[in-house]
Amino acid sequence: MTRELPKKRRRARELALQLGYLMDMRQELGINEVLGSLPLDEEDPEVRDYAVALTSGLYRERQRLEGILRERLVGWRPERMVAVDRVAIRLAILEGYLERLVPFPVAISEAVELAKLFGTEDSGRFVNGVLGRIFKDLEDVNEESHPS
Repeated sequence: MTRELPKKRRRARELALQLGYLMDMRQELGINEVLGSLPLDEEDPEVRDYAVALTSGLYRERQRLEGILRERLVGWRPERMVAVDRVAIRLAILEGYLERLVPFPVAISEAVELAKLFGTEDSGRFVNGVLGRIFKDLEDVNEESHPS
């Protein structure tokens, strides 16, 4: 892996977060309208392709992601969360669990960094805590359904 890949993936996640935020705010939009809202053609091809893959995954898996959040958030409803935090959490679940593009700890770390960059003062800690609990629960479920 080149040293550039983490930077490119970080940039792709930033774009996917912005596009995911748009999807969250304007749920009536189709995926082509969402993807057309940013000048992705101006991005490096690797950045663009990964951003499109993540955004398409968020769109395709939106009901499943919402279900995972609702089942595992004790005392919280996703709609009460800061929108950026909610999208960062969905992105991490997609990338680290549903599509297994990166290990859980990487997905958590990247979501925390996105939340710090685009969210509130408390977003990083909040996203870290929520994802830590969610991924622990998801790992436990995987171990129960696939014992060694």
